[in-house]
Amino acid sequence: MDHDHGISRRRFAGAALGAAGLVVGGGIARAAAPAQTADGPIGPFYPILRPGDDDFDMTHIKGRKGRALGRVIEVTGRVLDRKGNPVRGAALELWQCNAAGRYAHPGDVATAPLDPNFQGFAKLKTGPSGEWRIRTIKPSGYDSPIGHRTPHIQFDIKGRQARLITQMYFTEDHATNSADVLYNQLGEDAVTAMAQQQAEADRYRWDIVLGES
Repeated sequence: MDHDHGISRRRFAGAALGAAGLVVGGGIARAAAPAQTADGPIGPFYPILRPGDDDFDMTHIKGRKGRALGRVIEVTGRVLDRKGNPVRGAALELWQCNAAGRYAHPGDVATAPLDPNFQGFAKLKTGPSGEWRIRTIKPSGYDSPIGHRTPHIQFDIKGRQARLITQMYFTEDHATNSADVLYNQLGEDAVTAMAQQQAEADRYRWDIVLGES
């Protein structure tokens, strides 16, 4: 599948597991096909210098005793195809800024400090039901040449046939989301793409739908 890394207005995936509704036609109720997660730019801060540790827990770096600064969150979800089937063995790369709004990237000119205990990058594979999980720090917003960026996590997902680069946003940041240039290019459908806070305040769920079947 060709991918130009541009923001599109394609439909976003429903965030929570089982969020797809039922479509009624001819008196028969059937599960609606999940909407494809919209693509976005890879951004200027794709990691060049990788940490020695790239597992699911970005709050610790192996060999160090300290924990990353900031609010610890856990995000879980599944990678699905266009028919709602799980994509087993999909490769995910995730990266984000730290709690102070700084990327561990030589191109980031922010004056906020780096966090020596924050991994900032993770490399995962989905399980049999397409599931994935990360433990990380809630990212901060930060100033950029295109304006203030709202908190988000970058994803690069490679499935069996398709690749998707996208960003995940947080529902509680609606004020800064609405002022974010890239977020606004996604249109009203961006609401369904955001992680949904669950009963425990620090746990989120977000499913990703690839353009493959």
